[in-house]
Amino acid sequence: MWVPPEETDPILLHAPTRKTVALFGGVQPASGRLVTCVTPQFNAVTFEAFLEQLLRHRARGRRLVAVLDNAPYHYARALAPFRWAHQKVLQLLFLPPYSPALNPIERVWKLARRLSTHNRYFPELEVLVAAVTDQMDTWRHPNPVLHRLCGII
Repeated sequence: MWVPPEETDPILLHAPTRKTVALFGGVQPASGRLVTCVTPQFNAVTFEAFLEQLLRHRARGRRLVAVLDNAPYHYARALAPFRWAHQKVLQLLFLPPYSPALNPIERVWKLARRLSTHNRYFPELEVLVAAVTDQMDTWRHPNPVLHRLCGII
């Protein structure tokens, strides 16, 4: 940003923080239905809780295929008993490294950031989480926006 020398530098408000929150998400491309789970951090325990939530949204009599990147908690040994117990209804499909364009949820994250966080000031983490959660709640039921966004032609 360029400021003429005769003017004082503008003051930009920001909230310096290193606080974080984790958001797991899964989208069903055929209907546009979104399932999310906000947790304090990403790890094997919270990922297992998210997988349990996904399984509750699975269509009766159908298998669930979860497309995953290569995050370390996706491969955790702590998940082995859960994966073994649900192997008939749950398949984890791991994408090649550095290929986010193949994962439909990455498109959802990009649109969610644009609609709920861009060009906005969040004085506290809770305000940011509320804005993102509100956007995710609008997509909780099957909808044409995510169906069109994630549909594979």
